[in-house]
Amino acid sequence: MNATPAEARANQRNALLAGFFGWTLDAFDFFVLTFVLAPIAKEFHLDVAHIALAITASLATRPIGAFLFGLLADRYGRRLPLMLDILFYSAVEVASGFAPNFTVFLILRLLYGIGMGGEWGVGASLALESVPARWRGLLSGLLQEGYALGYLLAAVAYWTVFPHWGWRALFFLGGAPALLTLFIRAKVKESDAWLASRGERHDWWKYASEVWANRGRFFYLVILMAAVNFISHGTQDLYPTFLQQQRGYSPKLTSIITVVSMVGAICGGLAVGLLSDRWGRRRSMAGALLGGIALIPLWVFAPSFAWILIGAFTLQFMVQGAWGVIPAHINELSPDRLRGFFPGFAYQLGVLIAAALPSIQADVAKSIGYAQTMAISATTVLIFGAIVILLGPEAHRIKFGRSADSPS
Repeated sequence: MNATPAEARANQRNALLAGFFGWTLDAFDFFVLTFVLAPIAKEFHLDVAHIALAITASLATRPIGAFLFGLLADRYGRRLPLMLDILFYSAVEVASGFAPNFTVFLILRLLYGIGMGGEWGVGASLALESVPARWRGLLSGLLQEGYALGYLLAAVAYWTVFPHWGWRALFFLGGAPALLTLFIRAKVKESDAWLASRGERHDWWKYASEVWANRGRFFYLVILMAAVNFISHGTQDLYPTFLQQQRGYSPKLTSIITVVSMVGAICGGLAVGLLSDRWGRRRSMAGALLGGIALIPLWVFAPSFAWILIGAFTLQFMVQGAWGVIPAHINELSPDRLRGFFPGFAYQLGVLIAAALPSIQADVAKSIGYAQTMAISATTVLIFGAIVILLGPEAHRIKFGRSADSPS
């Protein structure tokens, strides 16, 4: 029986909320670590650069999660793998708060990366297969900025929880996402695009053949995702440490700046996402990245707290503005039968390529300082990202579930 218009709209909303909050809570669990590198280093008797390897560890194992949960999503639907993934990363996050030493902590962050890697591709495919094509850019921006909201919530938790209960309590909060699975189970239906071709998904040989036939498109998506992950992690992961170590800001001021920057990110994701529905994906994304280059001096060299606030807001408006288009763009470039696996795995391989950047930045900053290091790296990756986007393909507003054929 076909759903009524009201039921269809309710499911569109619920699928988008499931993807949004899944990514929000996943990002929260990731970013709490970026605020407490120094306290963890002190407790484990190591330097900050050493602890920053835990960030790299989580980034490096994300492709494993995207591979496993992406295959499950194409075989068994989006809902069940998404729920299993959320339960997994929530449990590992809580366990991280009990780590007795750095070795155990690092192993747990490797495991956490698997869960983080699985969530985005499955959640994005479920959400974007469920919403109208004409609003896909705007809603893509909303979906992706769950990442920014997660960062913002991590900043609030650092501000309010860390001064009273220490760094371990931040990881204990990471068990909250498990509650989201109750909402998904009760309120979210499987996407029509997946249901339309589920009967063909039991032939793994045919599935592998289609992956191979689209290897050129997949390779491009990996390069694209490496570029934008260099941009995201190169402008976010070490920024709280820069504010603390080089600018000398307290936890409160560091949190305020981060919150303001993530408000800018959310605004940018929505604005550029909406713009991409009208101008197209590539022009909107590249324009935002090139605009970000002009804001780098204000972002790290501003002479006062007020100007740092403006720089943090505007740079992340541009960076996450471009990022907001990514879910729509790479899902549109992915074949129907591979959409659970294709965009998520390409995304996380891109993460793997970019994974070493925070550790490299921390090492270089020992010699030339955080501001200079971040300014040089941000300029480089913003230019590279704009070039990759402009040279790539686009499938603006393509119809999902249209056929078994892949885009050319």
